[in-house]
Amino acid sequence: MAFLSIIRRWALREHLSIREIARRTKLSRNTIRKYLRSGTVETEFKVAERPSKLDPFAAKLSGWLKTEAGKSRKQRRTSKQLHDDLVKLGYTGSYGRVAAFARVWRADRQKEQQTTGRGTFVPLVFQPGEAFQFDWSEDFATLGGERAKLQVAHVKLSHSRAFLLRAYPLQTHEMLFDAHVHGFRVFGGVPARGIYDNMRTAVDRVGRGKERQVNARFLAMASHYVFEPEFCNPAAGWEKGQVEKNVQDSRHRLWQPMPEFPDLAALNVWLEDAAKSYGARSRTERYPAAWQMSGSKNGQP
Repeated sequence: MAFLSIIRRWALREHLSIREIARRTKLSRNTIRKYLRSGTVETEFKVAERPSKLDPFAAKLSGWLKTEAGKSRKQRRTSKQLHDDLVKLGYTGSYGRVAAFARVWRADRQKEQQTTGRGTFVPLVFQPGEAFQFDWSEDFATLGGERAKLQVAHVKLSHSRAFLLRAYPLQTHEMLFDAHVHGFRVFGGVPARGIYDNMRTAVDRVGRGKERQVNARFLAMASHYVFEPEFCNPAAGWEKGQVEKNVQDSRHRLWQPMPEFPDLAALNVWLEDAAKSYGARSRTERYPAAWQMSGSKNGQP
């Protein structure tokens, strides 16, 4: 499903041609057209995926690639040489499978090096429509005369700093998706990237560096709205510092003293109006840019 999300993003947001997408993915142009015409955002598997002939040799090949990466370029074995060496060990699969494995391994290693250690770079300046940041907070309000604990979604545009708050009783997928629907409605578009921590509704497993096993339902939502989700390193809240600060500021400005409303719907109307009012008042020259952002304006899933 991540593959389909990438195809949709290349076609609908970056406006790449069918020919170029086919070249990058090694899929036929008819297959690319079929995916885009169907509007598919989630893969439906009719049969279980068959094991690859390369699977028993994957660990060995990964070890070789790691060793080769430490050598100078002239001394490294080519993918063809790696394939020949695997054949000597009993591999009966194609060269193309080995070459594809090597490409993915090198791309993952390059991405990991760019996002760990000295290669880490967190941009402090964002272009209009480039990114938004998302986070949850826990706050309290009086609803219908009773004190209620609420899960509050914070969605903040990284360029204009426009933001939206929306309160829910829980942090379920349905409520996470609803917060995005209202955020994109208020902002008038969908930025190219969304920056998150490793919340359970989005990430099933955290791997090394930036490697993530993204939740299938969350990825379907991102594919529908054609934006790329990015996840912070564990315990690195500063990588989405704008929305982290928004949580702190909103707690003092909106939740103290405790707001009182007849129900959750009335509270959310007030939160949306308060966010618009505060943004326009504190950032007069920058807030309107949020309403002019370019990008997808898809409807609800």
